[in-house]
Amino acid sequence: MKFAYRFSGLLGTVYRRGNLNFTRDGSALISPVGNRISVFDLKNNKCETFPLATRLNIVCVGLSPDGSLAILIDEEGAALLVSLIGKCVIHHFYFHKPVHSVSFSPDGKKFVITKDNVALMYHAPGRKREFNAFVLDKTYYGPYDETTCIDWTDDSKCFAVGSKDMSTWVFGAERWANLIYYSLGGHKDIIVACFFEENSLDLYTISQDAALCVWQCDTELDGLKPMPPKDSAREKNAAKNDEEFLEEPTGEEIHGKANPNEQETRNKVKYSRVAKYFFNKEGDFNNLTSAAYHKKTHLLVTGFASGIFHLHELPDFNLIHSLSISDQRIASISINCTGDWIAFGCSGLGQLLVWEWQSESYVLKQQGHFNSMVSLAYSPDGQYIVTGGEDGKVKVWNTSSSFCFVTFTEHTSGVTAVTFTSNGYVILSASLDGTVRAFDLHRYRNFRTFTSPRPSQFSCLAVDSSGEIVSAGSQDSFEIFIWSMQSGRLLDVLSGHEGPISSLSFNPMKCVLASASWDKTVKLWDMLDSWRTKETLILNSDVLVVAFRPDGKELAVAALNGQITFWDHENAVQTGSIEGRHDLQMGRKELDKITAKKAAKGKSFTTLCYSADGQSILAGGLSKFVCIYNVKEQILMKKFEISCNFSLDAMEEYLDRRKMTEFGSMALIDEGAGDEDGVAIPLPGVKRGDMSYRHFKPEIRVTCLRFSPTGRSWAATTTEGLLIYSLDSGLIFDPFELDIDVTPSNIHKTLHQKEYTVAIIMAFKLNEKKLIQEVMEAKVLEFLASAFEISCHLEFYLIWAHKLLMLHGQKLKTRSVKLLPVIQFLQKSIQRHFEDVSKLCEWNIYNIKYALAISQQRGMKRLAEETPVDEDDLDSDSDYLMQEVHKDNLSS
Repeated sequence: MKFAYRFSGLLGTVYRRGNLNFTRDGSALISPVGNRISVFDLKNNKCETFPLATRLNIVCVGLSPDGSLAILIDEEGAALLVSLIGKCVIHHFYFHKPVHSVSFSPDGKKFVITKDNVALMYHAPGRKREFNAFVLDKTYYGPYDETTCIDWTDDSKCFAVGSKDMSTWVFGAERWANLIYYSLGGHKDIIVACFFEENSLDLYTISQDAALCVWQCDTELDGLKPMPPKDSAREKNAAKNDEEFLEEPTGEEIHGKANPNEQETRNKVKYSRVAKYFFNKEGDFNNLTSAAYHKKTHLLVTGFASGIFHLHELPDFNLIHSLSISDQRIASISINCTGDWIAFGCSGLGQLLVWEWQSESYVLKQQGHFNSMVSLAYSPDGQYIVTGGEDGKVKVWNTSSSFCFVTFTEHTSGVTAVTFTSNGYVILSASLDGTVRAFDLHRYRNFRTFTSPRPSQFSCLAVDSSGEIVSAGSQDSFEIFIWSMQSGRLLDVLSGHEGPISSLSFNPMKCVLASASWDKTVKLWDMLDSWRTKETLILNSDVLVVAFRPDGKELAVAALNGQITFWDHENAVQTGSIEGRHDLQMGRKELDKITAKKAAKGKSFTTLCYSADGQSILAGGLSKFVCIYNVKEQILMKKFEISCNFSLDAMEEYLDRRKMTEFGSMALIDEGAGDEDGVAIPLPGVKRGDMSYRHFKPEIRVTCLRFSPTGRSWAATTTEGLLIYSLDSGLIFDPFELDIDVTPSNIHKTLHQKEYTVAIIMAFKLNEKKLIQEVMEAKVLEFLASAFEISCHLEFYLIWAHKLLMLHGQKLKTRSVKLLPVIQFLQKSIQRHFEDVSKLCEWNIYNIKYALAISQQRGMKRLAEETPVDEDDLDSDSDYLMQEVHKDNLSS
């Protein structure tokens, strides 16, 4: 293929687990989403998911102070060093154990990670050229239980580490003569967070039982005395001698003491607890789950398991706000550099919020589907995507910003199918609650509800090309219901199938409805002939999905035996078939008794979709692969692996023998199921936490596939979310008739000599997009449409598009079927710019009217105070100014 579809975005999921981070300027938020990271640009209202992934779900993210590097660490301790500028992986590292937190020093020279009961300090990568990016500097011992949190002083001299043994330890990044490493107690539960005060060694520690301890240090940061040079030199030489016999340097080991004696603490840094505060009222027990502190504004934000968060001013512990987000635990909190915006992540609901606490308003409020997504549909211009989930919600997403801008919650049960009408302003959804609902995208309301005479669970949905006829298939009464969109009345009930209706599809060019059923038949119903059965196609197995080609001349059918068959529905003749069972390449679930190869025999494709030009077909099912076939040749063109996340089930082809015991798979043991909810081991009599909590792995699957009408991208609803794959031709060098003289420098030289024809030919030979754009800004409609997406020369491209369509419209109309995706792509680009510019113009007109009103008021005051002024002259001046502004708006 000349063009390659590449992963371009993840919608439908905004947060899973792990810590949130604001970028250096505080205008963007980095959120871990499964095994990927998404960057939410809060000022430009856009979201981008990086095209990189870890092997398992990300649990912690460390951001360098300059904002150029990030360390992503997954559940098993495998780390990726990522460039946030180049959006690529620089280095892989394995910490061998699960990591609880990671933090860079403020000067960017070191970073610390906590795992088990130790803290490891590494030299930060990127400071110098080195073969190994992660070089261990020191290992700090002291806590008896697992370490949980880290915080640095502002000058990077010391850092504090909290632990599950209810103690907090203060360590030095360098050896200090008057600082011994001992523990700070005072708590009765796990330490959730610890924070240094600004430019000070004073410390705040917060525990899970909602207690805050304030620790005062008798020494300032400048009072830390360095170790004598002799001792430090001797230690370095000893470390070097030890490392000569090792394969790789292990770093210096530093051991702290829990209870130092008086002689050891004499003339040393001392801490004293000056205050202890409690967040919970008497008798009210609520686990504190996360906290964040802004040092400049002394603002402390704490989140609780009940979804409540508090804002306090320290050190006096004055309550500023106490609000509730939801009824789920707040997993992560982050504050931006200015202290204005607070980010909250709720892993239970997949919710991400950014709150401006001073104005008490939301900057960002996004939430994915609570359960898995089942269905999706593109709008006719490709600008929006609608998704339906098992949680009964219908969400509409903007493809350019990747944000959900409206959620419909009228359904009371799972949504099974969604679709747009041909005008793009009405969304239809079918549900197991026995209703089909129509939603208006102008007023964002449910304006029609279609029901059947007897309660039925609807499993599929279709609307004709005019948007007037709505049909839905039932999975319990085996009937198809037909309604009128205009009146909302039930027009007809089509019966004839002997099994549940699995799929419906209208012919885009004719008034024909195709229905697929588990009774091994596909029926074609003629709308113009009183809905009589036109043809019945008999297959060898239960039919799961049916789809018409965009030109309406071919019908694709996927059956339970794994076959995709193609039919000429006019003559009821099968034109081809694809045996796709082996292409699915199933994985083996942890609790499966049979191998993946045996399990694949009973699997099949559950969703089909033609490409915009009808030459290819996408197919997916209960597998991590999506297959794209050439319809004419009936061969597999490419397989897309939609996920490499091994935190999901059915990802591995073979079971790991290390997880097998004589009693069975280790997956049967619910080990550490409720760590987050406070139930580590479910013992008799234990009342803490949710005893019904169970640990499970979601199974990887593809529930729905759709091609964009523009032909530039396709989307898939999967276990991980809504994945979008787009055409990326910029990474492929594909020249033709290349000569030694065809170089970028020669093209520029020819262009400078105003030999435009020669320059155009040379640019097309080299086939580099930037050069073609430079030499000839517009050549064809597709280039115009793609240029609209990135260029700021709107008037220039609008004139080109207008002239091209006006002068060559008749010729283009004869090739309308092939050019339809390109025309829709062009329409989408123009519509997006129209909305942006119209909002700007309306805002400018309002500002100008406001300025004119103020000037008129001042003129009237001047008229009253000073010499009389003719009002007609004042009105004529304002009218003239308004006319000039109107002319400027029209020209822009």
